[in-house]
Amino acid sequence: MAHLLAPSKKYLIAAVVWTLVIAYLCLESSADLPKVKIFGIDKIVHCGFHFVFVILWFLFFWNNNSSKNFNKFLKESVLLSFSYGITIEIAQQIFTTTRQADVFDVLANTTGAILAYLVIQMFHKQAYFH
Repeated sequence: MAHLLAPSKKYLIAAVVWTLVIAYLCLESSADLPKVKIFGIDKIVHCGFHFVFVILWFLFFWNNNSSKNFNKFLKESVLLSFSYGITIEIAQQIFTTTRQADVFDVLANTTGAILAYLVIQMFHKQAYFH
């Protein structure tokens, strides 16, 4: 039976949907979100968002290109995450009234991206991406 979507399309859909989920949750009015009283949860969420972001975009780049340039795809995924995180912070400052840009969110985003980078490197060393 033929696949409905090629693997690269599945990764693209997953990466784009995740990217849009991040935008929605980061730009939605904070007054509409449930209050969670766990210290640092906001930064943990940002870290998790960008951890998954890097993995999904890396998988898309890896599965959508025959060159299999591991380092290039990994660096592009991390750079995309970093750029997207800064763009979201700027958008929060400009387009929302209940949110503001936060350098610590950018640091949390970057931490998530770096953790994903390290995990992907670990899998690469285990010959998963060869």
